[in-house]
Amino acid sequence: MERFSKDFRAGLHDLMRWRRDVRHFRKDPVDPALLDVCLDAFNLAPSVGLSEPWRIVKVRSQSARDAALANFLDANTKALSGYEGERAERYASLKLAGLRDAPEHLAVFCDDATTKGHGLGAATMPEMRRYSVVGAINLMWLTARAHGLGLGWVSILDPDRLTADLDLPEDWKLIGYLCLGWPQDVSLTPELETKGWETRAPALRIEER
Repeated sequence: MERFSKDFRAGLHDLMRWRRDVRHFRKDPVDPALLDVCLDAFNLAPSVGLSEPWRIVKVRSQSARDAALANFLDANTKALSGYEGERAERYASLKLAGLRDAPEHLAVFCDDATTKGHGLGAATMPEMRRYSVVGAINLMWLTARAHGLGLGWVSILDPDRLTADLDLPEDWKLIGYLCLGWPQDVSLTPELETKGWETRAPALRIEER
């Protein structure tokens, strides 16, 4: 097995530290060749049973983007109603998506009906297909960051509504709506921490049995 240098390992650790959920983008376009490099990470990703269940949609048309934005705004208003007092004020002050500015929008789905992989590893845990898609997204995220790009994962959405708006098969389940582009700034500290929403745990909790 390939052994990597100390410098490589240190660089990989730095890359993971600098990976951030980006919500503030410049409007500069992303070169199509660079986007292809990022998406190629899916070809390197592992998947349960080698099912490769990811389905990627480039959301390009203005009508599709408008539908995604309207979806987010409705879901965000509903989410805000679940908070009260100071927590509600703090929630309202957060910028929770870069939908208006990010030059690239990618909707990533899991095809729950795929026959590829012949069900291996998914009979007892069918959610493993969706976990496989999450892992692939993470590889793309690190690839994008290594090239200076930022990625924001929008989770305040009605997934079934988005699937219908994009006219996609019902068996495709939304895993991530991703905004990709050049970040306005970068930081080692998660934005939700700098805004006082939450703090990182002081140490990793590991249990033994």
